[in-house]
Amino acid sequence: MKNPFFILLLFTASLFAQDFQSPLQKNSFSRVTSYEELSAYVNQLDAVSGLLTVEIAGKSVQGRNLYAMKFSSGGFGIDPSKIRILIFTQQHGNEPSGNEGALLLAGELLKPGNRYLFDRIDLLLIPQMNPDGAEACKRRNGNGADLNRNHLILTEPETVALHRLFDQYLFEVTMDVHEYSPYGETWQKYGYRKNTDELIGTLTNLNVSEKIRDLSNRSFVPFIKEYCNNRHVSSFIYAPGGPPEIDYIRHSTFDINDGRQSFGIQNTLSFIQEGLNGKDALIDNLEHRAESQMTGMRGLLEYAYRNKKEIKKRVTVERKKLVNSLPGEIISIQSEHVRNGEMLKLPVYSYATNTDSVITVVDYRPVVKSLNDVKKPSGYLIPKQLTELTDWARRQSMTMDAPIIAKKSKIEQYEVTAVDSIDFEGEKVIDPVVILKEVETEISPSDYLYIPVAQLKGNMLVIALEPRSMLGLVTYKDFAHLIRVGEKYPILRVTKE
Repeated sequence: MKNPFFILLLFTASLFAQDFQSPLQKNSFSRVTSYEELSAYVNQLDAVSGLLTVEIAGKSVQGRNLYAMKFSSGGFGIDPSKIRILIFTQQHGNEPSGNEGALLLAGELLKPGNRYLFDRIDLLLIPQMNPDGAEACKRRNGNGADLNRNHLILTEPETVALHRLFDQYLFEVTMDVHEYSPYGETWQKYGYRKNTDELIGTLTNLNVSEKIRDLSNRSFVPFIKEYCNNRHVSSFIYAPGGPPEIDYIRHSTFDINDGRQSFGIQNTLSFIQEGLNGKDALIDNLEHRAESQMTGMRGLLEYAYRNKKEIKKRVTVERKKLVNSLPGEIISIQSEHVRNGEMLKLPVYSYATNTDSVITVVDYRPVVKSLNDVKKPSGYLIPKQLTELTDWARRQSMTMDAPIIAKKSKIEQYEVTAVDSIDFEGEKVIDPVVILKEVETEISPSDYLYIPVAQLKGNMLVIALEPRSMLGLVTYKDFAHLIRVGEKYPILRVTKE
């Protein structure tokens, strides 16, 4: 006679496996998950697990929910000893494997064997940032905006909702999950294409703490490569550009308008994960793509679990430096990718032999070098009449005060004498010619809002507001009118003598 307890265990295990299967698993990996299926699945998991709470973080342009899946063994964000992690996927609607991998991950995390992670971790998982684009299988959102180029100006409801969550919980670790497509005609003519399951991008902006960038490259990158490779998922550093001998290869962008650097500039340990897309983005090799994405995300959690103390200490110390920053600190506002003598051994697929291969990249530019620096002021004065600027500052949750101009403060203003251009990663952006002068006439404080630089988003503030910043607001059409030849730049700098 069979043991009744054993039968109950088998029944429970069977029920568990069935309940926690993602929609992709249930349809045998034959098609991507619809928005309706995603909604039903995350709410189902919420109903059956005390580990998970699902909330609606916001709405898309077309009114679809942005689901925030909060995994915690206690109240989310309450225990200060835990490390807070944010993972979000599918900012680009035609990159479905991140969403599928996130749903696979959600089911895995609710299994008893993985619950140990939440002794040290609180995880917020957003499986689909762009449901409108996903339903239409288009890159952009319902307004035609590229969400992954919207994290500085925050004009879209999806990015606003994401940053509202970040500002609420101040996650120490973030990962933005994407797909890359290596099938372009230029690479095909070259005879090779990139062929790595998961590419990992680290922080490259020079204004991010060097100690956090070092932790990313020295510690996390070797860990995730080994973690993935041990699970039959190939992994490599994210190195866009090329093909070699035609164009240089670098380590991603140093812009702060994407989902990695916008959080990294606040001294967060932030990453981008790029999974290998299929020739058909929707169904080609979808099972392996989704499982590879899940493996990379799961690896991040394991790394954070093992290195919680070091990560929390490093992030806490470096964030305090931002909050307590002093006028005169140096901020890079123009940079370029440069060589350092290294050559890159790039894993590729050979069209000639139909096998994996490795090519040596000579024009490899892994280093970001500053071209132009400015000294931090104490803060900036923004004219209240420029509501596009004051609204932007509020969307970014900047600390703002009514200006009280101390007697020893000096107020400076730029004059725009000409507008040139500068190369930014193969594109041209404006490079104004400016002269900085002290304001001699008295200003009316009631006409301005004062934004101090000594705050968590202080480095972002300087990069955004300096007129010569190649990553600044003036490079966007909504703010281009702030630069006019022969006129004064309306944002004032406040410094202390």
